[in-house]
Amino acid sequence: MQPRNMSMSGVVDLAAVKAAGEAKQKAEQARAEAARHGGVPASSGPLVFDVDEAGFEADVLQRSAEVPVVIDFWADWCEPCKQLGPLLERLAAEYRGRFVLAKVDVEANQLLFQQFGVQSIPAVFAVVAGQALPLFQGAAPEAQVRQVLEQLIAVAEQRFGIVGAPVEPGAEGEAAAAPAAPAGPYDAALGAAHDALDAGDLGGAVRAYQNVLADDPANPEAKLGLAQAQLLERVQGMNAQEVRKAAADAPGDVQAQIAAADLDLVGGHVEDAFGRLLDTVRRTFGDDRDAARVRLLELFEVIGPDDPRVSAARTALSRALF
Repeated sequence: MQPRNMSMSGVVDLAAVKAAGEAKQKAEQARAEAARHGGVPASSGPLVFDVDEAGFEADVLQRSAEVPVVIDFWADWCEPCKQLGPLLERLAAEYRGRFVLAKVDVEANQLLFQQFGVQSIPAVFAVVAGQALPLFQGAAPEAQVRQVLEQLIAVAEQRFGIVGAPVEPGAEGEAAAAPAAPAGPYDAALGAAHDALDAGDLGGAVRAYQNVLADDPANPEAKLGLAQAQLLERVQGMNAQEVRKAAADAPGDVQAQIAAADLDLVGGHVEDAFGRLLDTVRRTFGDDRDAARVRLLELFEVIGPDDPRVSAARTALSRALF
């Protein structure tokens, strides 16, 4: 089993973007449900657990849509691991659900060890909304570990809307026995749309998301999924070298700049994509300006409204237009 969506290079991973959107929606629903009952959302599963290659998908990737998952790579023969491991376990209990700790024995899980590119142990990574983030290596002092964990928790909330559910001491796993929340009215349709997107059936995914939005125009999950599917449809079959050459040779060709911006975004160059279209808006008028503006708004949907790069680009767009 190979860990998916490990985007350490800054590339926009559309599957991870989808996971982030789903995670935000889940977090908002959990907080709303907790507010109705005068409490906090329940935690599911243990705060500290062992994970292997077979369980990585469910125990780490899927759970990372609900709570930051810290991964501790260790081995019995590693003396520094014996110092760091208990510290991480104690902090996981102290933080009471703001993150969970997955422990990977590298001797028994060589594939995970290799796929994460671990150079030495102990090594600590995190997975948030399906994206892997390197944290630190070695037996770091407690103050440094706390600082890193605080930064991780802040990024998880600000970038992805993921807030681990607080738990009371001794209350781990109670929520696992609780009945599942009832399915929403569009869960089946959204599930089918996600499956089509994952399978590469872009036309089918577009139609499925559009069907949901026809009944519920503000559905955030469908809006995000539609923006992703449409972007992938547009770049499918593009010759990247030709598109970029056309944009470089003809700065005034609005359609060439729009096509290059799509490629920029898929390649993870978010600021480049936004900047290219903002420059096009500034130097054009009429239908050309409107075409660049509309595409920029569509790319905002792919990244998500809470991303600071989107907020900055929206402000710049307003200034360019008015």
